[in-house]
Amino acid sequence: MCTLLLLPVGVGLPLLPPAAAALRRLSDRYRSWTARWTGTRISPPEPLAVDGSGSRRRRAAAVLGDEGFWHDLRWAWLEPWAGGVLVAVPLALIEYGVFGALVQPFIWRLVGDGNWYAFIPVESTATMLAAAVLGLVFVVAGLRLAPRVLELHARWSRRTLAAPHSTELVRRIEHLADTRADALDTQAAELRRIERDLHDGAQARLVALGMTLDKATRLLDTDPQTARELLLVVRSTSERALQDLRDLVHGIHPPVLADRGLGDAVRSLALDSFLDVDVEVRLPGRLPAPVESAAYFAVGELLANAAKHSGAREVRIRLAHANSVLRVTVTDDGRGGADPSRGSGLHGVRRRLSTFDGTLTLHSPQGGPTTVTLEIPCASSLPKTSSSSATG
Repeated sequence: MCTLLLLPVGVGLPLLPPAAAALRRLSDRYRSWTARWTGTRISPPEPLAVDGSGSRRRRAAAVLGDEGFWHDLRWAWLEPWAGGVLVAVPLALIEYGVFGALVQPFIWRLVGDGNWYAFIPVESTATMLAAAVLGLVFVVAGLRLAPRVLELHARWSRRTLAAPHSTELVRRIEHLADTRADALDTQAAELRRIERDLHDGAQARLVALGMTLDKATRLLDTDPQTARELLLVVRSTSERALQDLRDLVHGIHPPVLADRGLGDAVRSLALDSFLDVDVEVRLPGRLPAPVESAAYFAVGELLANAAKHSGAREVRIRLAHANSVLRVTVTDDGRGGADPSRGSGLHGVRRRLSTFDGTLTLHSPQGGPTTVTLEIPCASSLPKTSSSSATG
């Protein structure tokens, strides 16, 4: 604030950029503490333009034109008042309670008349004990109130320290552009895969079926035995073509996912896996079909990774939905050390989830276990409750 007051006389021009940088470091530290202590993540503003290039006047103008700087300054001005009051309440209760419970029993005889603790006149052993009990109540109240005050302070900090609305909009647009490009790339790759599978599988078999039928038709009058054998080949070829089409449909959107929902679809994956897979489902009902599909294929990829790379024998899968977020946790007892930068499996899962603003969190220390947590924002479409467990 003093630096701003010195700007009109020119003294504040060289002081403003380093002062703004120091203020930003302090606010970033508070954002980090808030995330660590309460789990409330506060998005930071864009970095300050204080790289030392340009004249003093230009650097000072860049700082003054930065909306994030004014957010930091507003927080620095209000935090000692609002934050100090919030933090002081539980501390004052605990301190006053400790005084009543641990100090009053030893000094009440020395103080004499006029010794009050809260609304209790401490003049006898009975009132001293009452003051001690009230002090313990104050201590408990302060301890119980402290987490709530911390959450309230986190909400206050988020309102004052979060990035400006314009910055959030720009980041949101950039994120949507990136996820849209990823979705288009994924869709194009999926279409190419479907086209390739049709061309190499069912389409080739149907062409062969047509040629065999044509040959059998020509031999029907002259060589009925050979025609009958060719018709048997046609039946076998049609069955294989139908199986190819079923496999293709299963790879696009499994029928069990459409008919039974995500929980039963994941159980079917568990039954197909040669690993010992335990599945726990706590879903309130059906979820949006695209979300169920993304979660299903993500779990399938994670099961495949556990079977191929981790050396795991047991896998635990947990599906839960709370606060409009689908949370999927996959834990295996393998060797650990998974690295999302190697290979395309986890990267592909992350790209699939990013379309829905979903996240993938990996915890895989050397020696295991490996835990992958998927979170996808979504709402349940049915109010009924489904809570069950299965092992495959």
